[in-house]
Amino acid sequence: MFFFFFSLNANVKWLTLKPGIDILVNNASAISLTGTLETATKKVNLMMDVNVRGTYLTSKACLPHLRKSKNPHILNLSPPMNLNPMWFKNHCAYTISKYGMSMCVLGMAEEFRGEVAVNALWPKTAIHTAAMDMLGGAGIEKQCRKTDILADAAYCILTKPKTFTGNFIIDEVLLREEGVKDFDVYAIAPGHPLMPDFFLDVEIDTTAMNQEGYGAAKEEKKLSRSQQEGADAAKAKTESAAAMPSGPVAETFRVIQGAVTEEYVRSTQGVFQFELSGDGGGTWYIDLKTKGGSAGFGKAPVTADVVMSMSSADFVKMFAGKLKPTLAFMTGRLRIKGNMALAIKLEKMLSQLNSKL
Repeated sequence: MFFFFFSLNANVKWLTLKPGIDILVNNASAISLTGTLETATKKVNLMMDVNVRGTYLTSKACLPHLRKSKNPHILNLSPPMNLNPMWFKNHCAYTISKYGMSMCVLGMAEEFRGEVAVNALWPKTAIHTAAMDMLGGAGIEKQCRKTDILADAAYCILTKPKTFTGNFIIDEVLLREEGVKDFDVYAIAPGHPLMPDFFLDVEIDTTAMNQEGYGAAKEEKKLSRSQQEGADAAKAKTESAAAMPSGPVAETFRVIQGAVTEEYVRSTQGVFQFELSGDGGGTWYIDLKTKGGSAGFGKAPVTADVVMSMSSADFVKMFAGKLKPTLAFMTGRLRIKGNMALAIKLEKMLSQLNSKL
């Protein structure tokens, strides 16, 4: 086998081609950001097979060859093992699979110390990839960095001696230590706020990180999906307005209800239920499926397609444009059950409503 690696920006430096294996990068990863009951068994199997089993067995297959190299390295794209429960509760299976890759670093670094360097690399911020487009929708790239930052960090690691082992490295931290000062070159949109990546407890500039409690998402009953027509939708809209409590949450829903149009209903075709904790909390909904649309206090006229659980304070910030839904989800402040594609559609609607809230 032959191996070559990539460059530091424009200064292309190819490693010498020769028979054998000098470097193994375990980068492939499967992801499903779903709770325990919402994660299909086949998705659990996929994440465990690709992330944990794939990393372990590929390393095992390469190690006999790596041990013959002068400066062998294994590099896993996996995070430091942060045991904060917030990184488990929304996507337990995914977290287990990624931490399995990190445990391979811990074990193999010690097992093969002096023979093969084994390290982990993880980004400080979100990286713009196809997976991020899928999770965050259009516009998410502005909150991300390019893959170049990981390439440069990997180059720094893989050119170190094999005595550099057992480390969990954050890309920006390493590059700062290496003398890099300008990180705007890595940004998709220089100057735009960046989204922190999973598994890192960091302070977010846009909002205070109060670990506020989540309202327990209520179990939904299986109802008919028949749509309310004409007078039924109008009645729901009127009744919801009358039933609304007072406060910032109620005022937000009043504005949302006034902004609902047939165009929103036609382009969205989804019903959103919100389980909010704290002042003005409880069950609220936005119906963008039935004719006319409606929003208000209580359950929607038809079964919800998406259930979102968060604090009342974060809900108000989210609809005022002070907290990005994707950021809230990634940092554990928003829990989503149901149709993720519809959740992304709601984020697009929010950007249009911000000026009215």
